[in-house]
Amino acid sequence: MSGDRGAVTVEGAITVCSLVVVVGLLLSTVAAMLDQLRCADAAGEAARLLGRGDEARAHESVGRLAPDGAVLTVDEDGTGISVTVRAAALGGLLPGIDVSADAYAVREPGSESEVSNGDDA
Repeated sequence: MSGDRGAVTVEGAITVCSLVVVVGLLLSTVAAMLDQLRCADAAGEAARLLGRGDEARAHESVGRLAPDGAVLTVDEDGTGISVTVRAAALGGLLPGIDVSADAYAVREPGSESEVSNGDDA
């Protein structure tokens, strides 16, 4: 049958392309999950350090632990500190998808009473 010539080649090319797309999606998902874990680690560390009154080291730890371009947001409620670390997934390669993590720490006695609320990475 001369009408079927090349059909297997086209099917094979479509299969390979589909597999490449699926592997790419899986790798992107794993990378986004790792960024989420890095944000969670950074938020926990920053909350702990801010609870002790060490603002400089908290910002430094977010810059070191979180993905590039991460933003630290601090909110105080009088007795504790709530921290959010947010970053673009895969360094911005997935537009519109952000990863974030929250952490809370109770302020330790004798620590500074005010922490500036700002954005820093």
